[in-house]
Amino acid sequence: MRVVLDANVLISFLLSKSNPNPANQIIASAVSGRFTLLVNDQLLHELASRVAKKPYLAQRIRAGALARFLALLDEIAETVDLPGTAHPSIVRDPDDDYLIALAVAGRADILVTGDHDLLVIADLTPFRILSLRAFANLLAETDVNGTER
Repeated sequence: MRVVLDANVLISFLLSKSNPNPANQIIASAVSGRFTLLVNDQLLHELASRVAKKPYLAQRIRAGALARFLALLDEIAETVDLPGTAHPSIVRDPDDDYLIALAVAGRADILVTGDHDLLVIADLTPFRILSLRAFANLLAETDVNGTER
């Protein structure tokens, strides 16, 4: 299974304090190789810049923790290069169009997000768009080989 996690999902992981929550379950599954995590430079840049620019996040996510997480993503994720051309405008917020382009270029099966603008276009994409909780539930319902229990 090939999966794109939106920056808001990655931030949820960095903010989480308790272990049994959907973001932690998803990242643990990525680390253990239950799915192939797809990233690109724009997604990693969005993650780092949102943490740095938003005081709420900057106060709760230490620079060292962010750096370690980015290094982990570099180790476990498959980096997908996108062409330098503009992405087609699909989502209401054009800043999210790169996620659709990443999912298409990376041949993703699933895009996981908390962004309502992306969730509402799920019927228009060749891949599934799921919420954080829905994807965690899907992982819980499937075994390591991706077969539903």
